[in-house]
Amino acid sequence: MAFAQTSASSLSASRILVTGGAGFIGSHLCDRLIEDGQEVLCVDNYYTGRRQNIAHLAGQPGFETLRHDVTLPLYVEIDQIYNLACPASPVHYQFDPVQTLKTSVHGAINMLGLAKRTGARIFQASTSEVYGDPTVHPQPETYWGNVNPLGTRACYDEGKRAAETLFFDYRRQHRVAIKVARIFNTYGPRMHPNDGRVVSNFIVQALQNEPITIYGDGSQTRSFCYVTDLVDAIVRLMATPDDITGPINLGNPAEFTIRQLAEMVIALTGSRSKLEFRQLPPDDPRQRRPDIALARSLLGWQPKVALADGLIETIGYFRECLGVPKIRVAV
Repeated sequence: MAFAQTSASSLSASRILVTGGAGFIGSHLCDRLIEDGQEVLCVDNYYTGRRQNIAHLAGQPGFETLRHDVTLPLYVEIDQIYNLACPASPVHYQFDPVQTLKTSVHGAINMLGLAKRTGARIFQASTSEVYGDPTVHPQPETYWGNVNPLGTRACYDEGKRAAETLFFDYRRQHRVAIKVARIFNTYGPRMHPNDGRVVSNFIVQALQNEPITIYGDGSQTRSFCYVTDLVDAIVRLMATPDDITGPINLGNPAEFTIRQLAEMVIALTGSRSKLEFRQLPPDDPRQRRPDIALARSLLGWQPKVALADGLIETIGYFRECLGVPKIRVAV
């Protein structure tokens, strides 16, 4: 399978491969690329990605889909690769930790090999989890992290760290044009209702008036970036000159405690839910906030969507998914 041949690649008419393209972030990236007039091949094995995330793109000029697992080689002709394939929530990546690690490592090797053969520019969706439970706050790209390599989260944390190593070694050894972004907590429509992430958990529980489960005392912090802001940053990074490789932090530096998030979700949904505290899981980071000075200076980017505004959009999506009627809420 291959895209139609063109005489030369350009940012205005590129043949673009998006792995994990039916996932939460991947589907929004496909939207953006199609809107920009690109030819997009969306590749997904549908382990966590969902067909309904990209159903609206069916029949769009320049959009194709292919069911494929990135742990296996892929032979297509492309100009750019966005490598987003990997389960990203603890519920999903801990279900089959060996496969998670294979997806990060073997997937990176296969996509980098494809980039090497075709001369494509390649983007790697890395993660703030490479910082582990950080001892530096906020986290700059120069921080090497504090990761437990033997814990239950290591299949994802260390898999992404190994993928970053592979990307930079392919650049040094084979001159592959790479872009690496460390993505912090992202939320928005098309999140999986059962992915176990804090935003989707709280919204689903609130809409059903169930107890809001907070692990620990709720004082741990996170920074939440709305998905369209993130996609804009990813596209900007891919368009930078080859000497800008990253890693670059992409996320919203506004920091909230988990308890603050829970209370905001309850208020915005008009829920009758109460807070319920449970034991904190092992290696759960106590604080997480990106230093985005590099993104500001190199990409001219910073998030625009405030948390409350993004939550309203996300709540609307989950209301539709769950069939919960809309109620009037004072904001």
